[in-house]
Amino acid sequence: MTQWKQIQQLDIKFLEQIDYFYDDTFPMEARQVLANWIEGQDWEAAADHESMANVLFNNLLMQLDRHCSQEPNFLLRHNLKRITHQLQMKYKSNHVQVAGIISSCLREERRIIALASIQEQGPLEKSMQSSEAFERQKNLDNRVAVIRSSVQMMDQAVKYLEDMQDDFDFRYKTLQSRDSERNSQCTKQEVALLQEILNRLDFKRKEILSKMTDVIKEINDMMSTQLNLELMDWKRRQQIACIGGPVLTGMDQLQNWFTVTAQSLFQIKRQLDKLGELIHKVTYESDPIPLQSPQMEEQVKFLIYHLIKSSFVVEKQPCMPTHPQKPLIIKTQVQFTTKVRLLVKLPEVDYQLKVKTTFDRDPPPGKMNRQFFILTQNTKVMDVEESSNGCLSVEFRHLQLKEKKFNGTKGNEGPLTVTEELHMITFEAQFTLQGMPIDLMICSLPLVVISNVSQLPAGWASVMWYNLLTDEPESMLFFSNPPRATWSQLSEVLSWQFSSFAGRGLNKEQLSMLGEKLLGQQPVHNDCQVSWSKFCKENIPGKPFSFWIWQDSILDLIKKHLLPVWIDGNIMGFVSKETERALLRERESGTFLLRFSESHLGGITFTWVEQADNGEAKFISVEPYTKNRLSALPFADIIRDYKVIADGIVPENPLKFLYPDIPKDEAFGKHYNSQQSKGKIHIFPYFPMSLIPISTLPNVTPLQCSSPDPPMSPGMFHVLSQQLSPFEMAAVSSQCLDRGFPLIDSFSGLSGHINASVMNLIIPQ
Repeated sequence: MTQWKQIQQLDIKFLEQIDYFYDDTFPMEARQVLANWIEGQDWEAAADHESMANVLFNNLLMQLDRHCSQEPNFLLRHNLKRITHQLQMKYKSNHVQVAGIISSCLREERRIIALASIQEQGPLEKSMQSSEAFERQKNLDNRVAVIRSSVQMMDQAVKYLEDMQDDFDFRYKTLQSRDSERNSQCTKQEVALLQEILNRLDFKRKEILSKMTDVIKEINDMMSTQLNLELMDWKRRQQIACIGGPVLTGMDQLQNWFTVTAQSLFQIKRQLDKLGELIHKVTYESDPIPLQSPQMEEQVKFLIYHLIKSSFVVEKQPCMPTHPQKPLIIKTQVQFTTKVRLLVKLPEVDYQLKVKTTFDRDPPPGKMNRQFFILTQNTKVMDVEESSNGCLSVEFRHLQLKEKKFNGTKGNEGPLTVTEELHMITFEAQFTLQGMPIDLMICSLPLVVISNVSQLPAGWASVMWYNLLTDEPESMLFFSNPPRATWSQLSEVLSWQFSSFAGRGLNKEQLSMLGEKLLGQQPVHNDCQVSWSKFCKENIPGKPFSFWIWQDSILDLIKKHLLPVWIDGNIMGFVSKETERALLRERESGTFLLRFSESHLGGITFTWVEQADNGEAKFISVEPYTKNRLSALPFADIIRDYKVIADGIVPENPLKFLYPDIPKDEAFGKHYNSQQSKGKIHIFPYFPMSLIPISTLPNVTPLQCSSPDPPMSPGMFHVLSQQLSPFEMAAVSSQCLDRGFPLIDSFSGLSGHINASVMNLIIPQ
C-alpha cells in the first residue's frame, strides 16, 4: 500500500494535520495524482543537489502534463493545467526548494501515519507527539528557510557590491592616468562622481555588514533556543524508543535543520572572505569591513564549531543482534552493534575521519564492581551514506566486551548489583575543517553488562527504569539512589513492553488490575509512587518472585507460545478472580475466559462457568499451562481438544464460548494446527498417537480393580466401550495407568481448580 493510500485511511483529526502542512506548500492535487511516482523519487537527495533537483522538477512537470492529457474529468484536467503553470512560475529558478518542500511533506506524512498507529496514548506519548511539538517543528522549519533565503540574498548583495567596487576601481585608475588634466572641469566632475560612488560603496558595505550581523544573531538565537532543544527532544525520544515506546522518527528532519544551518554559516564565511578580498583593492578611512569583519568571522567560526560538535550523535544505541528489542544490554564476549553519525553534511575534510570507541572512559571512582575492555577492533572510518543526504556515518557491527581480571579474579565488589551497574561507550574523532581543529565526542546511553542470559530480565528492568525517569546523559550512579516512578509512568512503560514484544499493548482494565497487584486497593493508582525495589527486587507478598519477573515471564510465554492468540485480543490476561467471576456469572454455560496465572511464573489458565438447574453459577479453573507444557501442544489446539472425563458422561469439551459470547471455533479456528481424526479407520503398521489435553478432578483416588478389566468405574467402562473398539479400550486404559492419571467418577458440584494434563492417546486414523 502506498503512503498516500495509508494517509487517506486515517481519521479526520489526522487528515486535518495533513491538510494543514500542505496548505501553501505543495498542491495536494498533484500529490494525489502522482502518488506512486512522487514516493519513488529521492527528494531528500535532490534538495541538496541542484542538478538532480532540476531533473526531478522537469520530470514532475512532464508527469503532470501526461496526466492532464489522459484525465477524462474536465474540472480536474483544468486544475492540473493550472497547477503545472503555477509550479513553473513559482519555482522556475529554484528547483532545489520544491525538492525540499516535497521531501518535508513526505516526512510529515510518515510521522502522522506512525502517530495514528498508536491506538491509546499514555501521557508520555502525548507529550512527545502533541500539536504543540508539531507547531514548534513547523516554526523551526520556517525559521531555517528564512535564514537560508536571507543568506542567499546577501550573496546577491555581495555580488552587487563587488560590481560597484569594480566600477569605482576602473574609474579611479582611469582618473589617475590623466595627470595633465587634473584641474579641468571634466576631471572635477569625475572626482565628484567617484566621491559619490565611494559614498554609496561605503553605505552598501555598512548595509551588508549590518544584515550579516542580524543573520548571525538570528542563527545564534535559533541554535540556542530551538535547534538545540529539538536535538535534546530527539535524544529523549530515542531513550523512550529504546524501552519500547513510539518508533523514533525525525532524524531526517533534524539532519535537514543542521545541514541547512551549517550551509548558511559556511556561506556567510565565504561572504566575509570575499569582503576581505575587496578591501585589498579598495579601502579608505573608517572602512567598516576591517573594523567589523574579524569579530563577525570569529562568531561564525564559533557557531560552526559548536554546530558540528552537537551534530555528532549516536544514531543506534549499543544492541546485541540476538536481542534487538532490548538495546543497552550487552553480554560479555557476544557481538553487539552501534552506529554514530554527523547530522551536518561537511565540506571536504583534510583527511579521513576516524572514530574511536572507548569503554568506560571516565568511570566513577571506586563505584564499579567490574571493568571491561573492547576485545575487537575499536576504530573505524566514517563514510558518506547515500540515504543520509551525503552526511557521514559509521556503524560498528562486531564489537565485543571482555572483563578485566585482577589477580585471576573478578573486580572488587562494589555497592551495586551487576544489573544495576551502569557503563558507557564513548565515541571520539578529531579533524580539521578550513583551518579549524574540531574534536568530536559523544557517549552512548548508559548500558548494563551481563555475563549470563539469566541476568537479562533484571538488566532490562534497569534499562527501563533509567530511561523512563531521567534524561541526564551521564548519570552513572543512578541506582545508588534510584528515584520513584508514578504508576501512570510505569503503567505506560509496561504497556509498551506488551506492544513492542507481543504486538498488542495493555488496555485500561488490564493496567488497573496490575496497579492493584503492585500497589493494593487504591481509589486511584495513577499518582501512587512505586519504588525501584518494589518493582523488581522485592517478592510479591506470598509469592517467591517479584512483580517484574512475573511480568517478564508472561511476556516470554506470549512471545513463544501465545502470540497469535494474544494479538487477536482473545486473552483477557490480567483480571482478578473476583472480576473474573463477576464477568462469567450471568453468562451461558461453557463461557470461558483466559487469564495469566498469579501463582505460577509464565502460566496461563482458563475458567469456565456452568449454570446449575437451581440457578447457581459454578466456576471451574484449570491448572495453569506453562511454557514446558505448551511446548507439547499449541494453545489453540488445547482449547479445541480440551476434555473433562467424568463417570457416566461421554468425554466432552466444556469450553463453548469465549467471553462474552464468541463461539470457540470462531475465535480460535484460524490458529488450529493439528487436525482431529476424521473419516474412516485405515490400517497402518503403527497406530499414530495424538496429544489430547484432559483434566482430572481433585481429591479422587483411582479405583482398585481386581478383575482383568481395565481400572475404570463400571459407568465409564460402559460408556467408553460403546465408543471405542476393544483394542482401543485396552490402549486407553494402559496409557492412563502408565502415566498415573486417576480416572474420575464425577465433577458434579465442584467449583475451583482442576488438574490439566496433556495425554498421549493412540487414535486410529
